[in-house]
Amino acid sequence: MGKFITFGEIMLRLAPVGYERFLQSKEFGIVYGGGEANVAVSLANYGKDAYFVTKLPKHEIGQSAVNELRRYGVDTNMIVRGGDRVGIYFCEKGSSQRPSKVIYDRAHSAIAEAKREDFNWKEIFSDAEWFHFTGITPALSDECAAITLDAVKAAKEAGVTVSVDLNFRKKLWSSEKAGKVMGEIVKYCDLVIANEEDAEMVFGIKAEETDITGGELSNEGYKNVARTLVERFGLKHVAITLRESFSASDNGWSAMFYDGREFYNSKKYKMHIVDRVGGGDSFGAGLIYGLTSGLSNQDSLEYAVAASCLKHSVEGDFNLVSKDEVITLMKGDASGRVQR
Repeated sequence: MGKFITFGEIMLRLAPVGYERFLQSKEFGIVYGGGEANVAVSLANYGKDAYFVTKLPKHEIGQSAVNELRRYGVDTNMIVRGGDRVGIYFCEKGSSQRPSKVIYDRAHSAIAEAKREDFNWKEIFSDAEWFHFTGITPALSDECAAITLDAVKAAKEAGVTVSVDLNFRKKLWSSEKAGKVMGEIVKYCDLVIANEEDAEMVFGIKAEETDITGGELSNEGYKNVARTLVERFGLKHVAITLRESFSASDNGWSAMFYDGREFYNSKKYKMHIVDRVGGGDSFGAGLIYGLTSGLSNQDSLEYAVAASCLKHSVEGDFNLVSKDEVITLMKGDASGRVQR
C-alpha cells in the first residue's frame, strides 16, 4: 500500500460551549482541524498510510497540533517546522433557523508564509499512491498557490493520483482569483470533489433549475456540472455532495459521482446535526478509501456518503467513526439503536 499524502493548514478551533453565541460564552472549547488534516485522520482511521504535510511553528502550540494528528495515527514526519503562528478559527454552531458562523484569525500563519523551497515534493511523493488537497490551501497566499502548483506537477510526474476538494472560501479570495488560480492547478488533477455551489463560485459552472438557499437541487443540473468539469479539465472523476438545508439543525445529504461515462447517485440521508464542520472532508476521505480499496464506484460513493453522514453526529473537525460503523449505515441500518 502506498502513502496517502494530504497538504494544507491545520488550525486551532475555538468554539463556545454547546450552542452558546460568541457574545454570551465565558469559555471556548479547543480542538484542531482543517480540510486536509481532517482527510488524513479519516484515512488513517480506515487503515491507510496517511501523511499530513504543512508548516507549523516549533513552539508548544505547533507541537500540540502535531501531537493531535499523531494521536489518530497520522504520520507527521514531513511537517516543516518554522514560522510564528498557528492559524485560529472561531466557530459558533448554529441551531434551527440560526446559521453557524465562522470567524478566521489565520493571517500570517506558518503555512500562509511558507516558501516554495520549504517542501521537497520529489521526496514527499516517494512511494506515494494518492495526493489530496483543497482549494483553501492555494487561497492562503500567492506563495501557497505556487507551492500547490509545484505539488500537483510533482505528483503527476511521480504517477500519483491527485484529488482536490474545491472548497471555495469567499473570506479568503474572490471567485475571479479562485477561477484563475484553480483553473491552472486542476489541470493536473484526476478527481475533483465539490459541494453544490463550488463549481459555480470557482469556475462559473452553474447547475440549472437549482435553488440552493431554498433547498431545491436538480439532479440533471449537477450532471451537466460534472460533464462540464470533466470536459474542461480532462478529469477522470467528479464527485458532488448535495446538501439540502432545511435548517441549521436538519439537512438532507446525498452525492453523485461521475467517471466520465456513467453517473452514480447515492441514497439520501436525513440528518439531525451535532457538528457539520468537516462533513465534506469526511466525504472526500471516504471516497478516496473506497476507490483505493477495491470497492465499486457505486459502493465507494455509498461509503463516502455514509461516512460523512456519521461525521455530522461527531463533535469537532475529525470524523472519529470506524469502518464497521460506516459499513453498517451503508448497508441500511440507520436506526441509531444502542449497540450492546
